[in-house]
Amino acid sequence: MNASQSTIHEVPRLKDVAVMKDVLTYLGASVVCRGSTFIVDSSNIQSVEISEDLMRRMRASNLVLGAMLGRFGRVKISYPGGCQIGSRPMNLHFKGMQAMGAVIKERYGYISARAEKLTGADIHLDLPSVGATENLMMAAVLASGHTIIRNAAKEPEMVDLQNFLNKMGARVKGAGTDTIKIEGVRHSDLKEAEHTVIPDRIEAGTHLVAAAITGGEVTLTNVVPEHMEPLLAKMREAGIGIITGDDYVRVRGGDRIRAVDIKTMPYPGFPTDMQPQMMALLTLAEGASIITETVFENRFKHVGELRRMGADIKVEGQSAIVKGVKKLSGAHLEASDLRAGAALVLASLAAENGTILENVTHIDRGYERLETKYNALGARIVRVHD
Repeated sequence: MNASQSTIHEVPRLKDVAVMKDVLTYLGASVVCRGSTFIVDSSNIQSVEISEDLMRRMRASNLVLGAMLGRFGRVKISYPGGCQIGSRPMNLHFKGMQAMGAVIKERYGYISARAEKLTGADIHLDLPSVGATENLMMAAVLASGHTIIRNAAKEPEMVDLQNFLNKMGARVKGAGTDTIKIEGVRHSDLKEAEHTVIPDRIEAGTHLVAAAITGGEVTLTNVVPEHMEPLLAKMREAGIGIITGDDYVRVRGGDRIRAVDIKTMPYPGFPTDMQPQMMALLTLAEGASIITETVFENRFKHVGELRRMGADIKVEGQSAIVKGVKKLSGAHLEASDLRAGAALVLASLAAENGTILENVTHIDRGYERLETKYNALGARIVRVHD
């Protein structure tokens, strides 16, 4: 958004991050990686169109829409890719931008947005969409006047984005609540910024479940326990030992996992991105659990693969009834998406005999060196390159 340098620390080396780096480079930005620090200089960005190949490689590539529209007044992208876990239409993004004065055209799989001048607006989202909230926040920073986003997503990542934008010179407040207010600034008001990204609560949660499903003990440091409380509450209910401090969580798996019911909801509800991993854990619980998915309509693709391992799961509409079994057995499996792949890794850690898991590139989109971390804790995972 700014025409200067941004320094971002604690950036994970993920496949999706690499794609976003390619997107920025394609547009004309300079991106220098020094370990986990990215230095982005966007002063020479000229292009306002992103190739279809890049857009198809990652869902979050659509987040350039708001920033580019705000800075240049025009942008053209194709529909983004990402995990096929259900309908994730862009209409919420479009309605908000149209309220600010943008003209949106969709043709032959491409989206073009143009605005002579973005103007602040009072926007009410039909759903608290994370992507729409982020896109509209960025567009509104460079709109004239005041913008209010109601029914906004409340995830911790919204607060993190607000903090970064404000360091850059934006005037955003209210992130983390359902009402975000933005006072527009001129592009010349945006300056260099330095920011440290918050810890990934979903990666951390996945590691906690890995310890629980194997009966192990793991301490995660440099985390924000408050961000994971919806998950921690369910793990405690399942009988898993959880100890938290200011910046750490310690989990101790036991011999007995209790069945619990889970319903995914927007934050601060139980995160849909932890539903597959918790399902893997509950396949070994005593009793029956009911998992209801309310965020995405196609997020039970991992069920068939867990059944191949001996899990007792029945899907009825938006709910899955998981009856705990005494053991899981290794099998030849295929990851259908990012979190499903993570869930199958966790189930495989607890299973008897070996497991072969294909399409693991899905996992690389959201986890950095997952097998290396688990092998350091005693797992035996070998990645085979075809």
